[in-house]
Amino acid sequence: MRNHILQITRITSIDAFIKLELRATNMDAPDREELQRIAQLVELNRERLQNIEAQVVRLEEVRMEQTRTIMTLEAIPEEGAKNAMIPLGGGVQIIADINPDSGAVIDIGSGIQSEKTRDEALALMNTRNEELTQLMNRLKAEFDETEKVVTELANQFNEGIALLQEAEPITSEETLSSSEEEPTKPKRRRRKRGTELTLDD
Repeated sequence: MRNHILQITRITSIDAFIKLELRATNMDAPDREELQRIAQLVELNRERLQNIEAQVVRLEEVRMEQTRTIMTLEAIPEEGAKNAMIPLGGGVQIIADINPDSGAVIDIGSGIQSEKTRDEALALMNTRNEELTQLMNRLKAEFDETEKVVTELANQFNEGIALLQEAEPITSEETLSSSEEEPTKPKRRRRKRGTELTLDD
C-alpha cells in the first residue's frame, strides 16, 4: 500500500505547483485558481491516504494479537491442563495449572474487566476479530476510492500544466540568442560627390 502512495502522483506539495513555471502572462486568473485548487485537493487526499494506511496497520496489529489469544484459548483442553505454559507477551511464558472450570478475565472497555468462561471469552474475541476485519475492509475500500480521486486530479493538473507550457511565449533570453545568430553587416562609408575627399580615399 505504501508503494501505491508514492506512485499516485508526481505532485508532491503546493511548492511543486509553484515551481512548475506557471506564467501569469499566459493564464487567466480563474485558470490559475483552478490549478491551485486541484493541487491543494491532491495534497489533502494524499494525506488522507496516509492516515487510512496508518489506521489499517494499527488495526492489523490488534487483529493479530487477538488471533494469538484465540489460538491460546482454543489450545486449552476442556479437562484443564497441568503445567501449562501461558504466553504473557514479549517472548515470556508462565507455567500454571488450569482447572477445568477456569475462566478468563477480559477487558470490555473503559478500563472495565469482566470474568468470562473460556467459551464466552472465545466467542467475544471471535466477534471482535470479525468486527475488526469488516472495519479494515471498509478502510481499504475507502483507500482505493481515494486513490482513484487523487490519480484523476493529478492527471487534470498535469494536463493543465502541459497546455500552459505549450502556450508559453518566447522569453527574453530566447530573443537575445536569436538576435545573436544574425550578426549585423558593417556599413560601408559612402564617398561624397564632388572634389571633397574622405578618409577612404
